[in-house]
Amino acid sequence: MSDNIQTVTVLSKTTWTPNLFSFTVTRPDSFKFAAGQFVRLGVNPSQLQYYQQQRAAADQVVEQAVDEEVFRAYSIASSPFDEVLEFFSIVIPDGAFTSQLQHLQVGDELLLNTMPFGFLTLARYQKPHPKDLWLLATGTGLAPFLSMLQDLQTWQDYEHIVLAYSARTIEELAYVDKIQQLQQDFGSLVDNPAKLIFIPIVTREPMTDALNERLPKLLLDQSLQQRAGIALDIDSAHVMVCGNPEMVEDTKETLKSLGMVMNRRGEGNIAVENYW
Repeated sequence: MSDNIQTVTVLSKTTWTPNLFSFTVTRPDSFKFAAGQFVRLGVNPSQLQYYQQQRAAADQVVEQAVDEEVFRAYSIASSPFDEVLEFFSIVIPDGAFTSQLQHLQVGDELLLNTMPFGFLTLARYQKPHPKDLWLLATGTGLAPFLSMLQDLQTWQDYEHIVLAYSARTIEELAYVDKIQQLQQDFGSLVDNPAKLIFIPIVTREPMTDALNERLPKLLLDQSLQQRAGIALDIDSAHVMVCGNPEMVEDTKETLKSLGMVMNRRGEGNIAVENYW
């Protein structure tokens, strides 16, 4: 086993829907990361075999032999200063990892690669901060933005933070209560904190006061900007995008069509994460 691999213990689990769940694990004392980064979580063969047995018993499927560790990338949803690590996961049917991980229970052990990855961090913007931060997420792509919003520096560096969070159904909009509490919890700790503008989006069923189109369309027809009450200005906005690959690519191209540019060497508006 690599020196970077440590064993962590599951402390809690929250099931949002049959296909969405969150969990917390112990945090190794020496582990550090920046808000927005991701790590690789894994299970060893014996643990994965156990999960497969649980699934086989519940779903009457055939078990498959497992003889090696399986790792997957997970953005960290908790603050860089929390004593525990939190993750937000989707269940991929027949996935080698998540279809088994859904049987996770408190007390189970996972493997954590303590080398953090990714550049979806606010530190990538080297120039003085514009006044607006736009965070555009679908599904579990919310995780890195939750981490950023639990870092006081984020509230100090911007005037407005727009969090547009898209899900297929109302039920899949996880963490809504937590998001609505963030302004009170973190905004009260700094002078002149950013104003958080939370925009829920539900694409496959009606929801009162929610937008219901895909993010690229909402950007093009200005519905998102109108709901936020501020312009998406090239000179005043940083934009971060995280979610499923198709959404990320479509939204990136839409932002570019609106005159924004990819962030390179600290300059530019758009930052995306690619770990699929």
